[in-house]
Amino acid sequence: MSLLPLSGGVFMGWALGALDSANVFGTAVASRVISFRKATLLCSVMVILGAVLQGEAGMHTYRDLAEQNLRTVLVASVAAGLAVTFMILKALPISASQSMVGAIAGIGLASDTVNWSGLTTILICWVATPIGSLLIGMVVYKLLSLFFTRVPMGILTRDQLIWGGLVVVGCYGAYTLGANNVANVTGIYSGQFTALGLTDLHLALLGGLFISFGTLTYSKKMMIAVGTGIMRLDALMSLVAVTSMAITVHIFAIVGIPVSTSHALVGAICGIGFLTGGSGLKLERIRTISLAWLFTPLLSLILSSAGYAIFC
Repeated sequence: MSLLPLSGGVFMGWALGALDSANVFGTAVASRVISFRKATLLCSVMVILGAVLQGEAGMHTYRDLAEQNLRTVLVASVAAGLAVTFMILKALPISASQSMVGAIAGIGLASDTVNWSGLTTILICWVATPIGSLLIGMVVYKLLSLFFTRVPMGILTRDQLIWGGLVVVGCYGAYTLGANNVANVTGIYSGQFTALGLTDLHLALLGGLFISFGTLTYSKKMMIAVGTGIMRLDALMSLVAVTSMAITVHIFAIVGIPVSTSHALVGAICGIGFLTGGSGLKLERIRTISLAWLFTPLLSLILSSAGYAIFC
C-alpha cells in the first residue's frame, strides 16, 4: 500500500494553513501587536497541539459522510485544496470546511453514497456558526467594555492587557483551529491506512503538521486581508473578535462537527459592528465574501465530481 494518496492531504493542509491562520492572528498582525514571524510560529505550535488533543472527533464525521477509497480521497483532497487556493489568490476568507464537504459530496453524488443525514447536520452547523459567533461577540464586547470602563487603570495598563490578551486568544484560536479543522485535512483518510498502522491520532498529527506548513509559508496575504478587510478594528475589537471566533469553533470541535473559522470571525466582527453603529462595516466586502461562501462548496463539488469521472 502506498502513501501517495496522502499527498492530497498535504496540499489541502497547506491551503488551509495559508487561509485560516489569518483568522486567529490576522487582527493582531494587522494591529502590529505581534510580528508576522512570531504569530506564525505560535500558530503552528498550537495548531499541532489542538489537532493531536482534540482533532479525532471531527475525523469520524467526515469518514462517514460518503464511501471512500484511496483513489477518491486523493481526488476529494486535491479538489478541495484547489478551491481554497483559488479563494486565497482572491484574498477571500472562505471556509475550508465548505470546500472539503463540497468535495466529499461530489464524490458521494457521483458514486451514490452520500450520507444525507450527516450532510444535513453539517449544513445546519454552517448556518449556526456565524450567528452563534455574532451573538457571542456582542456579549463578549459588552462584558469587556464594561470591565475596562469600570475597573480603574491607566491607559498604558489597559493597552498592555489588551495586547497581551490578543496573543493569548490568538494561541487559543490556533488551538481550536487545529482541533476543529484538522478533519478537513486528513479526516477522509480515517480508516484508509490501517494496513500501515496509521491510526486517527497519527493522521491528526500529520494534519496539524500540514496546516503548519501552510501557515509558515503562505499566510501573510490573508492575515492582512482579514485584519483590515471587513472592518477597521481597534485592539479591543480585535480581542473580542478572535475570542468569540475561538469559543464558537471550540464548541463545534467538542461536538465533532468541522466548521469554518472564517464564518465565525466574520460573524463576530459583524456583531461588534452592530453594537458600534455599523458605520465601520465594509458592506460591499461582506457581500463579496458571502457570495464566495456560496460559490466555494459548489466549485469543489464540481471539481471532485469531474475528478471522479476521470480518475475513478
